[in-house]
Amino acid sequence: MSHRYPPVSDKCPHLLHGGDYNPDQWPRETWAEDMRLMKLAGCNAMSVGIFSWAQIEVAEGRFEFGWLDEIMDRLADNGAFALLATPSAAHPAWLSAKYPEVLRVDADGRRRPHRARVNYCLTSPTFREKCAAIAEKLAERYRDHPALLMWHLSNEYGGACYCELCQAAFRQWLRERYASLEQLNAKWWTAFWGHTFTDWSQIGPLDGSILGMRLDWQRFVTDQTVSFLRNEAAPLRRITPGVPVTTNMMGTYTGLNYWKFAEHVDRVSWDSYPQFHDRDDDWRQAAAVGFVHDLYRCLKGGRPFLLMESTPSSTNWMPVNKLKRPGLHRLMSLQAVAHGSDTVQYFQWRKGRGGTEKFHGAVVDHCGHENTRVFRDVAEVGEALGKLDAVVGTTVRPEAAVIYDWENRWAIDASAGPRREKKDYEPTCVNHYRPLWARGVPVDVVDMDQALDGYRLVIAPMLYMVRPGVAERIERFVEGGGTLVTTYWSGIADENDRVFAGGFPGPLRAVLGVWAEEIDVLHDDEANGVAFLDDNELELHGEYEARVFCDLIHAEGAEVLARYTRDFYAGRPAVTCHAFGRGRAFYIASRNEPAFLHAFYGRLVETLALRRTANTNLPEGVTAQARTDGDREFVFLMNFKRAGQYLHLGEDAFTDVLTGENVAGERKIDGYGSMVLQRRRGVGGGL
Repeated sequence: MSHRYPPVSDKCPHLLHGGDYNPDQWPRETWAEDMRLMKLAGCNAMSVGIFSWAQIEVAEGRFEFGWLDEIMDRLADNGAFALLATPSAAHPAWLSAKYPEVLRVDADGRRRPHRARVNYCLTSPTFREKCAAIAEKLAERYRDHPALLMWHLSNEYGGACYCELCQAAFRQWLRERYASLEQLNAKWWTAFWGHTFTDWSQIGPLDGSILGMRLDWQRFVTDQTVSFLRNEAAPLRRITPGVPVTTNMMGTYTGLNYWKFAEHVDRVSWDSYPQFHDRDDDWRQAAAVGFVHDLYRCLKGGRPFLLMESTPSSTNWMPVNKLKRPGLHRLMSLQAVAHGSDTVQYFQWRKGRGGTEKFHGAVVDHCGHENTRVFRDVAEVGEALGKLDAVVGTTVRPEAAVIYDWENRWAIDASAGPRREKKDYEPTCVNHYRPLWARGVPVDVVDMDQALDGYRLVIAPMLYMVRPGVAERIERFVEGGGTLVTTYWSGIADENDRVFAGGFPGPLRAVLGVWAEEIDVLHDDEANGVAFLDDNELELHGEYEARVFCDLIHAEGAEVLARYTRDFYAGRPAVTCHAFGRGRAFYIASRNEPAFLHAFYGRLVETLALRRTANTNLPEGVTAQARTDGDREFVFLMNFKRAGQYLHLGEDAFTDVLTGENVAGERKIDGYGSMVLQRRRGVGGGL
């Protein structure tokens, strides 16, 4: 069966390589030099016009496209393409001056001045009209241009507006969701602190003490942003139906639920800016990046995503903006491709001379030429990507999944208990993902509404919120032979953040076979112990440290695998396994040290015989990821340590795609080194 998706566009059936290009910020005499340098760097696709509204519509209704015409022509003449943007992220000052209602109002009711970017009201009819109009002008003018590859909607949608228009839209959204105030009051538990509403008009600015309201506001902001996106996309869809549409998202940005965006774009894309070299644990950071890459691949059901922004050097926003060490840029770029990206794009092409990001990394430094270390690094990536045409459109088909859910995170973050800090939902999900990543086990990252068919292992850390239908889906998964792992602070509340009556973990209680009576919260300098029992099902041994959260549970049919060793709950269950139908459900009652998770998931990988990309023990800091077209596998071996490491490839027959060399046996991977190997599907121990 083929596992290959079409390329972004038939115009360019290659991996895309390029970045944000802002020629309107530079004198015309630099443009020819830009084209020369793009060829040297192996760049074939540039994002154009993202912040150019004021240069395109210089006054209301007066458009000047001459400079953009020339850039589009130059790209086409040089064999490159444009990801042409709608410029709504930075509207012109004349628009704010004439129509001040387009500017956002903050949570305290103050209208913001014209400043920064993404400073517009999502609801304003005037702003929506102006955005659709300029999108229509762009589509009409460039619909048949040979350089037009795809549409880049706006830039990093985010934030909210609290003006009267938005509040009225929120009330209408609530009417459609709840139909009656009686329903809303019940779902929001408004009797608390006397918040009962008797008229829709009484629902005003966000009240953080009503947790159901807070959740619904975040849902509304997501829906309103999607509506805004669709307004921008409508003329593009109508005039250029064959040109794909994307928008660049921001990793796990908490302000929006990106699952709601996926169906409205043809490709998902994201901007990746991890901070490496803070400590000597770059491989841990790399695993966290891999987690987000896998999430974006899953947003469109396995279709390759686009790495829309990354930096070829340092960033501009961290407390300490470290330079990338030699080799790391190529490694990070290939990591994105390994997890499912069909692009490596940068912010930005040329470093600006002014503004807050004038020192942000770029392909072309302020010196303006190619004789820099960073430019050579980028050219090396371009050369490697040029040899990977066969990877375009391929995907990953994992047997394991981690559930990471935006609404669940919203609810956990908003909760006043069991502690205000270090609830750490996302880091906890990454910690449960990392032992699989370290063993080269491919993983999907999905939300709780996705189908679980086809997985053999599903990991759902801190599944605090359980929306309708989720528990039933999980029960069917386990009953049918699947293995579930979940943890403390699961099955606590419904979709309105009302806790479940009758005991925790609520609707998951039957499948887990435990009752969670209480949860103890530890100070930062406190710890408990978790010791495995002799002859436990997983054949694990030893004692591990538990911190932050310790659930006090009762086994209700589940087998106890480990118990607490300290405090008044010493001897109580700490890890359980419940046979349910043909499957098993594990409950980890405490937040345990990484060594515990490494051992625990190592045994699950072995007992479930989960497919691994490389049938070998990988050294710490090395991961193996693979993409396949259903026949061939492309295996990416990546070392995120500074020192070189050896690994044994066994008897598998590989070809190094980048060098053409036949590879087998023991190989050394340099510090921050990477290899791309090709293997026939079914040969050796891979996918």
